[in-house]
Amino acid sequence: MRFKKLLAVSCVAAALQLTTTVNAQELGLDVNYDPAVPTLDELLGYPAGSRISSPDAIQSYFEAIAEKYPTQVKLINYGKTWEGRDLFFVALSNAQNMQNFEQYQQGIQKLSAADKTSNTEAQQLIKSLPASVWLSYGVHGNEISSPEAAMLTAYHLLAATDAKTKSYLDNTIVFIDPMQNPDGRARFVSRYYMTTGIQHSADRNSAEHNEPWPSGRSNHYLFDLNRDWLALTQPEISGQVDALLENMPLVFVDLHEMGGDTSYYFTPEADPYNPLITPKQRETLWAIGENNGRWFDERGYDYFTREIFDAFYPGYGASWPLYHGSISMTYEMASARGHVFRTKDGEILTYGDGVQRHFVASMSTIESVSQQREQLLSNFWNYRKQGIALGKDSKQRTYLFSGKDDAAAAQKLAGLLTRHGVEVHQAQESFKVCGVDYPAGSFWVDSAQPAHYMVRTMLDKNIAMDDDFLAEQERRRANNLPDEIYDVTAWSLPLMFNIDYQTCNRVPSADSQVASRDLIKPGKVVNKDAKVAFIVPWGDMNAGRFLTTAVQAGYTVKRADMAFKHKNGTTYPAGSLIVTTAENPDIHAAVEHLAEATGATIYGVDSSWVTEGPNFGSNNTQRIHAPNILMLWDEPVSSLNAGHTRFVIEQQFGYPVTAMRAQNMARADLSHYQVLIMPAVYGNLANSLGDSGKANLTEWVERGGVLITLGNATQWAVDSELLSSALEKVITKDPQGHGNEKRVDGMVFESKAQLMHYITPDSADPYWTSGVLTNLDVDQEHWLSAGVKPNLVSVTVGNQIYRPLSIENGRNIVSYSEDVLASGYLWAENQKQLQYKPYLMWQPRQKGMVISFTQEPTYRAYLDGLNVLLLNAIFGGAAHATPLR
Repeated sequence: MRFKKLLAVSCVAAALQLTTTVNAQELGLDVNYDPAVPTLDELLGYPAGSRISSPDAIQSYFEAIAEKYPTQVKLINYGKTWEGRDLFFVALSNAQNMQNFEQYQQGIQKLSAADKTSNTEAQQLIKSLPASVWLSYGVHGNEISSPEAAMLTAYHLLAATDAKTKSYLDNTIVFIDPMQNPDGRARFVSRYYMTTGIQHSADRNSAEHNEPWPSGRSNHYLFDLNRDWLALTQPEISGQVDALLENMPLVFVDLHEMGGDTSYYFTPEADPYNPLITPKQRETLWAIGENNGRWFDERGYDYFTREIFDAFYPGYGASWPLYHGSISMTYEMASARGHVFRTKDGEILTYGDGVQRHFVASMSTIESVSQQREQLLSNFWNYRKQGIALGKDSKQRTYLFSGKDDAAAAQKLAGLLTRHGVEVHQAQESFKVCGVDYPAGSFWVDSAQPAHYMVRTMLDKNIAMDDDFLAEQERRRANNLPDEIYDVTAWSLPLMFNIDYQTCNRVPSADSQVASRDLIKPGKVVNKDAKVAFIVPWGDMNAGRFLTTAVQAGYTVKRADMAFKHKNGTTYPAGSLIVTTAENPDIHAAVEHLAEATGATIYGVDSSWVTEGPNFGSNNTQRIHAPNILMLWDEPVSSLNAGHTRFVIEQQFGYPVTAMRAQNMARADLSHYQVLIMPAVYGNLANSLGDSGKANLTEWVERGGVLITLGNATQWAVDSELLSSALEKVITKDPQGHGNEKRVDGMVFESKAQLMHYITPDSADPYWTSGVLTNLDVDQEHWLSAGVKPNLVSVTVGNQIYRPLSIENGRNIVSYSEDVLASGYLWAENQKQLQYKPYLMWQPRQKGMVISFTQEPTYRAYLDGLNVLLLNAIFGGAAHATPLR
């Protein structure tokens, strides 16, 4: 028995021998701790940094300190994840600040309202309000050390007895969001400990350091939450934005992890900076970074700044607060991605190392905020006041969109802007401004408001990168060096929503009301007692939601492939939905509920007589069945594109999706499914599906299945000879003709440019595009484009360019325009090569068909302007395939 106990102790010691625990006193902090304040060890049962804490453990810690120290800690919930876990933050300060917490919230709101608060009132608030800093940890669930540092930071602030720490809390409220992504963290922690043995492995190739698909980085719907700060589709980010707008922290830090062979990164950021970030904000970022450097120097920690992680794209957590006047930044720690990790230099990096450095960075930032309290408050006020002045002087002061062409998109854009803290007005009467007539219900945004910079970064067509930075990227490319563009270079919401908008130097004088947060406005029924049918005009997401709701409820819905004119004089666009009372005798009882729930406007008619276009019983009017949708899942599928696509279909369309792994799809009976969606891939799909998978899918398509490929999954359809297109190489005027001979004829280079051309590969792919908005032209004489505008905008990423289908094989439904670039920065040769190339191809295959998007129409779930195309592909495709039913 004694031997077994000794063996158990030995095993535990071996398991922990390479784990560093964290003690703040070992970090060079000259502090004593109040023994009455429970340590992490006492509350969780293990020392800080000795175990990767689960979401439940982290939540229990913060609940415990909030309960034990109610005068200093306030725990606030801001939502739940898709998997039902709590999303919360704590506000922590001294007892007096927390007693006056509601007064702080009211005061910071007054200071932010620079259009309503006088300068005298503002100066009084600047003198009296505490500073504030928001520390957000763990937005990527497998970036594991920062949530542990969140607990250590809270403990230190509560327990440290030194005068310096107490002074921080005397004039600063510290907001701690310990887990932005508890679902992803839960996925990582569970899988990690399933792979460990009696001793943690430092080998980067071990199972511990290589997560299965999907990694813990993303949330339930596999979103990279650090890219959701524009669309606000996920509860983890939309709830946090609500909390930020309520509390308006002066400084925001997003704490991350990066590759284990690096050190630690903090502000200032790399070029390019977004031009809407002011010089004063950049000065403050530099000052905070310099103070971080001092703390790191004192402890001998390596760090770097300015080399990567730019401040251009506003869709990160570390960027979004900047456009409301806060100071925001990213911190990145080398990740052990487990308990221990052997670096390329042979050093052992531990989980505790990451906890230590994130704790130190958190404390140094709190110190910076505390020391700059009055200056930060003053800068915040001046930023928002300056925005009003800039808006008034702008020739594009007001942004206007009527929504006549897409009421659903206009309503969603107005609601989304409101959720971003932008004031939006909706006209209660028709009006005219800058020579344009607008109907009642139109929206406008006056940029002369405190959120001026947020207005511009969301609505401007293009935010330009610095000319010197772009010149440097072109120089690097000319020298066969990689460019330094980190993320997409364009993100204008009206373009991505495909909404027509205008700008004007004046503000309308029409009667208006402030728009609500509602993304969907209840629809209406015209002639609810209709005798013959109800018609829903096609072309927006309101009609799309009506379709998915109605077919799932069992109603018989028909869809007109072409526009038609009813005897009542109304012309309905192609794709319009028809629900007859003869086929749906109980529709009258449900039609008002359908309108309210979906936002659709439904028109009742007392006759089926059509004067132009197809009649209700025409072969050009298809019955829409409720298709069963299957999606390819798991390796080698892109988890991001799979998650984005499933989210759009399930949460925006309101329709269920079944996921199936590639190895199962190779041999499964697919006859139960009418539509199969193949998301973009990162790996060799042909190897994963194999010959049997190719044969199974080919047979399924030819028997009446609809295969929809997204992005680079289209290459599999081409390689499998299901799609008669081809992937293009880069354009080259002259072949390089390198040859493999040992001795070759001499040649003369007349210029450096000739040399650079010669040394490029004979058969290169087009140059990679980080992400731009591109213009598309739509062939409107096909059911796939029913209800779609003649011109669209999409994100284009990567370097895949496809040849158009020849007419005997299919149709090129959507193609790149001659004027390719809508917004962003696109290499000149890519612009030339993309002209007229296909974006959406359709090829019939016996009873079924292949529908191929050459890019990802669900990219980050913010391309709302492409949703009708995807609805047409799924539901129109299933209706036009001819399987035996």
